[in-house]
Amino acid sequence: MEQMKDSAYFLKRHLIYLVLGAFLARWASRVDCASLRRYARFILGAGIVLLVLVLIPHVGTSAGGARRWFKLLGFSFQPSEYLKIAIIFYMADYLERKKETLQDLRATVMPALFVLGLCAGLILKQPDLGTAVTIVLVVLILFFVAGFRLRILAAMMVAALPVLLFAMLSKSYRRKRILAFINPWDDPRGVGFQIIQSFLALGSGGLFGVGLGQSQQKLFYLPESHTDFIFSIIGEELGFLGASTVVLLFIVFIFAGMVIVFRAKSVFSQLLGLGLVSLIALETVINVGVSIGALPTKGLSLPFISYGGSALLANMTALGLLLNISGEILEGG
Repeated sequence: MEQMKDSAYFLKRHLIYLVLGAFLARWASRVDCASLRRYARFILGAGIVLLVLVLIPHVGTSAGGARRWFKLLGFSFQPSEYLKIAIIFYMADYLERKKETLQDLRATVMPALFVLGLCAGLILKQPDLGTAVTIVLVVLILFFVAGFRLRILAAMMVAALPVLLFAMLSKSYRRKRILAFINPWDDPRGVGFQIIQSFLALGSGGLFGVGLGQSQQKLFYLPESHTDFIFSIIGEELGFLGASTVVLLFIVFIFAGMVIVFRAKSVFSQLLGLGLVSLIALETVINVGVSIGALPTKGLSLPFISYGGSALLANMTALGLLLNISGEILEGG
């Protein structure tokens, strides 16, 4: 904030994105999904095109060794966040259309895997392993619920394992993150610094916290405290009770989302709702898990809370679509 010359810099921008997100959520809650399904291929195709464009030098913006953003008028847009919603929408439509041939490798399974592999591969190219893994996991959940045989899913996971291991070990910074996860105290001033500072933030909060806005870690020590490690700052400022309340609210949200999924009137609505709930649930588990040292650092934001315009817009769109499905349930009695 000192670099931005404005102590409320992130708050102001986050509020702008929140207002835009509210409009998106309202639109998504009212849109006719049955009509929108006709454009499912186009919606996903647009996401894939954006992923290709962001990798082109002087088109996409590079920061921290990654090329993930477009910049326009001082604001950034991350196309992989858009793709999360697009691929869930596409797969929900695809799996319902192909429900009679779900076990047909050539007609159904291979085309779905090709689309998933293309999207995940482009995101890995940025590079963004955390987002790629999240998307793959969400789509695999949809495959399972739609009715893919367990042996097919097992074969998919076995085939993907070497790719995942290569992606994890081919980059030195990822290898260092794994080592830091195993024992951050081996290099407390280097690769283990961030997770150790996260522990200190959570530990110093105690039961009730040091007070809202009174964090020391976010000012001087903990990198990415407003994005990837926002949960650690919540734990420091609001204590165990505050952090637990945030986790409880996510549990309530996920439970309410699953109620909508189980009551949805069509296979498409069920798969769409499940994909959206699974996405938010996985991102929450990964972010909190990283903050408390239960998972290696992944670089995923905490839904609705972490600073990040693209992620907030995507999450608000997901919320709107869940409300849309809920509205269908009420209309159907």
